[in-house]
Amino acid sequence: MVSGSKWMLAAFLVAGTAMAAETLKQETDFDAGRRAYEASDYSKAIQMLQVAASKNPQNGDVQLLLTKSYLELQERDAAVKSAEKAVSVDPQNSIYHEWLGRAYGEKADHAAMFSAISLAKKTRKEFETAVQLDGKNFAARQALIEFDCSAPGLVGGGEEKALPQIKELAEMDAAEGHYAAGNCRRQKKDFDAADAEFAKALESKPKSVELVYDIGDYAVRRSQIERLVLVADAGERMNPKDPRGKFYRGVALVLKNENADEAERLLREYLKGAPTRSGYPRPSVAHVWLGRLFEEQHRKDDAERELEAALKLDPKNKMAQEALKQLKKG
Repeated sequence: MVSGSKWMLAAFLVAGTAMAAETLKQETDFDAGRRAYEASDYSKAIQMLQVAASKNPQNGDVQLLLTKSYLELQERDAAVKSAEKAVSVDPQNSIYHEWLGRAYGEKADHAAMFSAISLAKKTRKEFETAVQLDGKNFAARQALIEFDCSAPGLVGGGEEKALPQIKELAEMDAAEGHYAAGNCRRQKKDFDAADAEFAKALESKPKSVELVYDIGDYAVRRSQIERLVLVADAGERMNPKDPRGKFYRGVALVLKNENADEAERLLREYLKGAPTRSGYPRPSVAHVWLGRLFEEQHRKDDAERELEAALKLDPKNKMAQEALKQLKKG
C-alpha cells in the first residue's frame, strides 16, 4: 500500500507540474505576442497578449506591450485602458507611467477641445510622475520637456518649467541635455538654435539610438546632408543591425544627387528590413525618396511606380501626392 503521505507527495508533484506547464504557456503567449510585435504584426500581437493577460492579469509588462501595440494601430482608447492597467499593477513603475502619458497624449491629439484639455493635463502628470519615480528615465524626461516646451499654460505647459529639467538632464548626460534643448528650440521654430544644440548632442557621443535617429528625422526635413551622414555614422556605430542608418545615408545621397546606385540599394535594403513602427521612417516615405531619385535620373516611369507605391501604403502622403502631380504634368 501507498501511505497517505506518499499520496500527498504524488498529488503535490502533479499539481506542481501542472502549474509549471501553465506558467510556461503564459510565457509562450507573451513571447509569441512580443515576436509578432517585433514583426510589426500588431493585430496578432494583441491577440496573443490578450490571451497572456487573461491568464496572468497581474503582469504589467503584458499590458505595456499591449499599450504599444494598440498605439501602433491608432486604437487610442484601448491603449489608454491597457496602460492604466499596467500602472494599477505596479504604481511605482516609471516606464508604465511614461507610456500612460504617451497614450493620454495620443488620445488628446485626436480629441475634441474640452476632452483634449483634460487629457493633456493627465499626459503631463504621468510624465512628471515617471520622472519623479526614476530620474534616469531619460525618455520620460524628454517627453516631459517636449510637453512643456510645446503645450500652453492652460494645460500645464510652459517653457519656464522645461528649463530646469533641461539643466538637470544636461548634468546627468550631456548628449541628452543638448538634445532636449534643441528639441525645445525646434518646438519654438528657432531652427538656428536647434541646429547648434543638435550638433552638440551628436558630438557628445549619445547613448540613445532613438535620440540619434530623431535628429535624423529633423535633418531630413531641413535637407541637411552633412548632418544626415553624421546621424547614419553615429547610429550604425551604436547598432549596426538597425536599418535606419541605411535610410538616412540613402536620403543624403539623393539630396547630394550622387551615387544613385548606392542610394537605391540603401533605400531598398531599408524597405526590406525595417519594421513599420513609430520612430522608424514609414515605408511610404522611402518610396517617395526612391521616386525622387528616379526623377533626378529622368526615369519617369520608375519614379511614378515608386510614388504610386507610396500612395498605396499611405493615401494621405502629401509628399507623394504633390510629387506625382508634378511628375505627370511634366
